[in-house]
Amino acid sequence: MGLVKISEPMHDNVRVASGALNRSINAQAEHWLRIGMMAELNPELKYGELCRLLIQDEIRAEAQMSEMPQKARA
Repeated sequence: MGLVKISEPMHDNVRVASGALNRSINAQAEHWLRIGMMAELNPELKYGELCRLLIQDEIRAEAQMSEMPQKARA
């Protein structure tokens, strides 16, 4: 885990959005980082499409975890 310094105004924006969307400040910042990175890599996609890709990735990751033996997950 690393440390990222952001401006006070951006931190205020993250804090407000995290409260509104019921996420931790870190989770909200990570969400925006992931969306921003995906938007740069896929400029033709809209926000909703990027979110759909994130959801599909999460579903795949959970499916892979459920296929692992119990001992390997611990």
